[in-house]
Amino acid sequence: MSRLAVVCGGSRGIGKAVSRLLAERGCRLVVVSRNKDAAQATVASLHGADHVALSCDVSKEQEVQKTFETIQKTCGNISYLVNAAGINRAALRGMLHAERAAIVNIGAESSSVVGLKGNAGQCVYSASKAGLEGFTRSLAKEVASRNISVNLLAPGFIRTDMTAGLKEEDGVRSIPLGRFGEPDEVAQGRPLPFRVVLHYGTSAGGGWRTAAGNVVRV
Repeated sequence: MSRLAVVCGGSRGIGKAVSRLLAERGCRLVVVSRNKDAAQATVASLHGADHVALSCDVSKEQEVQKTFETIQKTCGNISYLVNAAGINRAALRGMLHAERAAIVNIGAESSSVVGLKGNAGQCVYSASKAGLEGFTRSLAKEVASRNISVNLLAPGFIRTDMTAGLKEEDGVRSIPLGRFGEPDEVAQGRPLPFRVVLHYGTSAGGGWRTAAGNVVRV
């Protein structure tokens, strides 16, 4: 039976690339996006059948709760959660019943390494991004005994519509690879524990890396 994967923010950018990869690897997808039409378009492009598109504004807690209740009732237990838009707690209830499961939190693309490196003029923003790392590590410890791994991916500058307004020649100065990354490169990166169905690595022990080419923690 196919494992159920939920990708929040799965209608564009990294989330869409991850959705494609998981579908190709045999997962059943639930693509969650604020834009229902965009989610449906993504689902229509995925390999395989029985994928689901749902609309949800993740800034509204009640809407998030209702969405995951719907997923639980209609699709079953969640094995994989890709949190490209900011959800964890609501999804956990359904994941606790899975034989094993994995969560990947994805930081905002161009800003995701700010919490690690810092940036002049962005003290508050850097603190919020650093907080996501602490949250991920703590959650990893809380749910490790339930066979759920939790990891954080900070991809850095990725070529999506979110970075379309940036001058790439300015951004690449801090990137040893000398270019922005592509969404598919992030989707296929080793931090995704379900890439090889890896369930032994979790952020509680420091398992971490970024795809930006300028910060790596292992």
